[in-house]
Amino acid sequence: MTQASALEFQRRFGEFQHQAQREPVEITRHGRREFVLMSANHYDWLVAAAKRTHRTDETPAVVLNAIERAAMDPKHAVLDELLK
Repeated sequence: MTQASALEFQRRFGEFQHQAQREPVEITRHGRREFVLMSANHYDWLVAAAKRTHRTDETPAVVLNAIERAAMDPKHAVLDELLK
């Protein structure tokens, strides 16, 4: 993610505006992150994703049952070793 101080952001607003179309731009004040500039499409995607989330204690029984029955493909068994 591109990072810029507030002063640099003011001076080069046009550049950062174009950069934000490709990736979020982090704007700092006194070395601390204050704002993030991003494209409207990226923002809309984040808002939609946030609306799709649910609390785990509200998970429907049918989903819990499916998770309990799920099995990992044996070719991924090596991933279990990474968790140890």
